[in-house]
Amino acid sequence: MPSTLRIETAEGVGAITLTRAREYNTVTPALRDELAEAVDALDRDPAAHVILLRAEGPAFCAGYGLDWATAGPRQQLPVDRSWDSVQDMQMMGRFVETYMKLWYAKKPTIAAVQGWCIGGGTDMVLCADIIIAGQSATFGYPPSRVWGTPTTAMWVYRMGLEKAKRYMLTGDEIPAPKAAEIGLILEAVPDDRLQEHAFAFAQRMAMVPVNQLIMLKLLCNQTAENMGFSSSRQLGLLFDGIARHTQEGLDFVARAQDVGFRQAVRERDDPFEDYGSRKK
Repeated sequence: MPSTLRIETAEGVGAITLTRAREYNTVTPALRDELAEAVDALDRDPAAHVILLRAEGPAFCAGYGLDWATAGPRQQLPVDRSWDSVQDMQMMGRFVETYMKLWYAKKPTIAAVQGWCIGGGTDMVLCADIIIAGQSATFGYPPSRVWGTPTTAMWVYRMGLEKAKRYMLTGDEIPAPKAAEIGLILEAVPDDRLQEHAFAFAQRMAMVPVNQLIMLKLLCNQTAENMGFSSSRQLGLLFDGIARHTQEGLDFVARAQDVGFRQAVRERDDPFEDYGSRKK
């Protein structure tokens, strides 16, 4: 049985629910592997016409797991060797391959987002075909300030060049209503109606024959593919590794190891007064 999620199928909707609520559903290698298997299983399941991704707890996904994200990637390198960009791409590429299953699944994928969906959480969720969020949800990519770039490179394709630059070049948080306004997500709905609304929308889509859904999704996605989506994603994956190994990136990790990841993040975000950092 999966330890990070559960799978249910009803009324044409195959639902994947992230269950690491206490950890804000942060991404770990276990979640990566179980999510990949879950998407593949539902894509094969004739009872599921649509795949719905949702999460338990106060956050959809607050990025990568703190301990693994700061220590894990470095521990995978031999201690007597410098950073290997190819090895780094292969390691992070496994996460990207999982997120992209939401994009490349033959069937439509819908995400229902509550609370935080930031950093690596956006790398995941922006690969879904449709995103519906609760009104109090928050999106953003704070690692663009230091220590990362979006590995799936979805931002420009979802909301256009200038708006993507506006948020990538600041790392500013994006409240769900604003995210809907600028086209990052489909819509923001009252928090207490999020799950009901998202499931009803998935049910409505599931009424369409699955062969039609498959063809129409591929027809839409091919536009982004023709715009060079694959090469953009490869560049994002490479730059993410470089950003984690610049002097500033290494200093950030060293600071996190000294004072804890949460404190290091506060110090990064306090000047911007967002993601929970506010002047009193």
